[in-house]
Amino acid sequence: MTTTRRPGSILVTGAGRGIGRATAELFLSRGWRVGMYDVDADVVAEAAGGRAVHGVLDVRYADRWTAALQEFCGDGGLDVLVNNAGVLASGPFADTDPGTHRRMVDVNVTGVINGAAAGHPFLRRSRGLLLNLCSASALYGQPGLATYGATKSAVRSLTEALDLEWRADGIRVRSLLPMFVATEMVTGDQQGSAGVARLGVRLTAEDVAAAAWAVVHERRRPLRSPHRPVGRQARVLAALSGISPDALSRLMVKRLAG
Repeated sequence: MTTTRRPGSILVTGAGRGIGRATAELFLSRGWRVGMYDVDADVVAEAAGGRAVHGVLDVRYADRWTAALQEFCGDGGLDVLVNNAGVLASGPFADTDPGTHRRMVDVNVTGVINGAAAGHPFLRRSRGLLLNLCSASALYGQPGLATYGATKSAVRSLTEALDLEWRADGIRVRSLLPMFVATEMVTGDQQGSAGVARLGVRLTAEDVAAAAWAVVHERRRPLRSPHRPVGRQARVLAALSGISPDALSRLMVKRLAG
């Protein structure tokens, strides 16, 4: 079984709302020491409600990561670091302004890299777990989500590489790949997209939080994939992407995208 101590310690980014908040609240309810960090100071303070350590963190900046981890961990270790902070913008690639593309890359990719780099020494002390929030959009490029999917594909690749590279340090690296989740990011930005219209929004933030809990407590199995699809739709798509010819995958995504 997992070697994570009880109670453990977990730091969650993007913890003011949605998946991050639901994950933090689940671990809080089960006796863990929780650090809730978000770019929005007022929102994360309200979410923490005096129950958790909380602070402001813009994941794009490495020095702010260092300060947050030092604040939460001190000279100790960290059992779980959840790279959850992310942004999404959907729509035709050519109609999206360069600043929007850049922001997704900066938060979704650079932010995750910063978190992994800054978190490594703390996770190594506890032989902990780095958990990256990925997306089923990383399984195959989808029209309307080109840059978002590209950022999540980068997170998927980073997860695979670090899970191998950090084994000598006793650190596990995993990713969660949910389909559409009922959070502000999806219901606000993607509610009119073809993918949402065809597939629906069938996951809640609490579903993803439960998947995070399961990953933290799963058995160690050598050579098992580091990725965990969340929900039946994501599991089916992950299975199909692994066995279907490229042309079939392209056709499937084309039909889903409309």
